[in-house]
Amino acid sequence: MTVITVKKRDQKHDVVRYYATGRRKTASARVWISSGNGKILINGRDMVEYFARQTLRTIVCQPLVLTNSIDQYDVFCTVSGGG
Repeated sequence: MTVITVKKRDQKHDVVRYYATGRRKTASARVWISSGNGKILINGRDMVEYFARQTLRTIVCQPLVLTNSIDQYDVFCTVSGGG
């Protein structure tokens, strides 16, 4: 898995955003994290719509829950490939 982290300051809103890319075989995921209110979007859909199982939603939220920052950041992901 390849991870590239870039810290970028948005000129209009003065918001710090973080970006990372992960790849494995034919699958790839691009993730943007910025300060916000806890909204998680995957391919433009809400996390509850995208992941039908509660266990998958728990796994996605686990890093934010462990750091007590679940309602401090917004996460936007685009995923493709895989199975």
